[in-house]
Amino acid sequence: MGIKGLQGFVARVCPDACRTVDLKEMAEKHRIDHPDVLPVIVVDAMSCVRRWYTPESWVCGGQWREYLAVLEDFIETFKAAGIELVFYFDGVVEEKKRDEWIKRRQQNNKEIANLFQFIKAHRKQPGREMFVLPSALPTFTRFALKALGQKTVCTLQEADFEVAAYGLQHNCMGILGQDSDYLIYNTSPYFSIENLCLDRLVTVMYSREDLCRVLGLSMKHLPLFACLLGNDVVPENLLEGFWHKCLVTCPSRNRSYNRRTSIILAVANYISKIPCSYSSLKHLEEMLPLGSDNTLLHRGMESYLLPGQQSPWIPPDARNFKMSSGQEETAMCRDKEIFQLAKEHHIQSENYAIFNILSNGELECSNSLEDDCDTEIPGQALIYRPARQHIYSVLLESEKGGTPNLKTLWFAKGPDVEKQRYSTFLACFHLQDVMEELQALEAPVAAFCCLLTYLMMQVSSLSLEDLNAFVALILCLRGKSAAELATLQLVQVDPRAVHLGAVLVRGLTTLLMANSACGFPFSMDDLMPWKVFDGKLFQEKYQKSHRSCSLEELLEGNESLYTPFQNLKALICKACALKKRTIQSRPRGNGFITETHQRELNPRFQQTHRSSLVSPYHNQMRGNLWRNPQPQGRRYRSGHSDQRRRFQVPPWMFWHNGLILFTLGLSNEQITTRPARVGIHIASLW
Repeated sequence: MGIKGLQGFVARVCPDACRTVDLKEMAEKHRIDHPDVLPVIVVDAMSCVRRWYTPESWVCGGQWREYLAVLEDFIETFKAAGIELVFYFDGVVEEKKRDEWIKRRQQNNKEIANLFQFIKAHRKQPGREMFVLPSALPTFTRFALKALGQKTVCTLQEADFEVAAYGLQHNCMGILGQDSDYLIYNTSPYFSIENLCLDRLVTVMYSREDLCRVLGLSMKHLPLFACLLGNDVVPENLLEGFWHKCLVTCPSRNRSYNRRTSIILAVANYISKIPCSYSSLKHLEEMLPLGSDNTLLHRGMESYLLPGQQSPWIPPDARNFKMSSGQEETAMCRDKEIFQLAKEHHIQSENYAIFNILSNGELECSNSLEDDCDTEIPGQALIYRPARQHIYSVLLESEKGGTPNLKTLWFAKGPDVEKQRYSTFLACFHLQDVMEELQALEAPVAAFCCLLTYLMMQVSSLSLEDLNAFVALILCLRGKSAAELATLQLVQVDPRAVHLGAVLVRGLTTLLMANSACGFPFSMDDLMPWKVFDGKLFQEKYQKSHRSCSLEELLEGNESLYTPFQNLKALICKACALKKRTIQSRPRGNGFITETHQRELNPRFQQTHRSSLVSPYHNQMRGNLWRNPQPQGRRYRSGHSDQRRRFQVPPWMFWHNGLILFTLGLSNEQITTRPARVGIHIASLW
């Protein structure tokens, strides 16, 4: 998360440290100097996603096909210059950064609240100054880059350390990102994503050497310099007294400097006058009000030492460096084979959230575009909690209470195992009863219907009009290019549709988690938002549906979609009816609920709601929407329905710093054997 104010300081006070460079020229020089290897830039992807998301519309849930095209163009531009990219994503939020992570999520919540106020007042998307990332953008960016053939790494600790280590160990041409910590690490050159001109491949390279010259320091001083300015390990509030002393002994040389700039220069001046030794570090630890944790400074400096590096401030015998060791010893999963495979899939960006659950029992969920004032729609954390409970049971309660064997799901082969994977996946969403119908659908459509049915069952305020909009979306999205979707213009933006779009996209990550836990009954690519969702298109379908438009208008005059529309809608209504959920008509017109909730709609809509399921094997969409006919044998059941009460593990809910945290209760034996890890903690803002 960097050192506050340092990046701006470099730009204002150290202009010589900001060099404009041509990456094509640097790549050519790198090839001459290292003829046996391709020039590689390691990318801190988390600091780039905001820059990558350039589609004009962002508030409606994401223009995913447009975004995919942007990523493809980014990759191809570097490929044309002979530069290979390696992308790193944060795989964890380290405990030392938890408080800061929470503060940022709370701030994001305030921004989202302001965003919804704007949409309600103006019925349009605000300017880029209020930009908020579409829900789950970093998660799906990871899978997008992997689908585009890129090496994509999900880290076992904070990404900046692993990015810096990879750059050093592989002699990379540079690091692309926007994090001032890269000014501190002694690693590859640091390139700015914010200043990147993609069409010319020109950007700013930040020079550590020039920064040191301005500060009067050497490279070996930089880790201590970062810690004494305050970073992710050493909190700023512990340093106020120290800063005051530095400012007294080294007053600002320029009255135009702000306080932060003066502090940076004063701290650098102090460091330049003390010996580079372990005793100096110990003296500083005694001088600073570190409280009970007097190793903060030591740990902070050590966090910048990459593998193989030494520091004059910390002798080798005083180092506590650990990359990721100890995870197996403290893991909630005691099966080494399961744990190792989950770890490999995590690093290779092939699963979602599974390693975090099995290793330390923690799972983070960032902000979504949810309207806190809309009390009819529960927070997404609550909506998807029952599904998460089933997923935790699959992972942590293997062969207990009817739960399938995890090793069977992950390692076994054969048609019976494939069927068990699929049925276990459906059990996570209470949909075993419609397994045969879902299996008859194309995989992306089946997954979307699974999610949509679950939403309709969990959120009682969702109406027939909402269902119509979602079903029309999945059908009309087929065949539309990114360019075609980009030209779609909205007359207005409906805030409830913004909220529903975010909830649905967040639900796709729950599908990813369930798919990963159940041994991949679906290809992960089939669960991606660019296959099933587009924000503007959903807005259009939602608004038309709630204005009670004709089926012809809703489906863009494409008569070939009428029967698939009826089939999918009837399937979802049937699944809901089996759970005693009746979907009511509740048109909202231009965003307001009409006086009469139950009113006659277009006859086609009413007919599809009342009719029985049209056979999926006798329609003109065979081979497109529907899969090949399946054998009509006895319906397979996993046994979960008979053990449903034991399969659901009840959570405990409590508040923490404005966040909702969920704890998955485990059996007494597990609590007794692992007192330090009572359960799964889900941090989620809603």
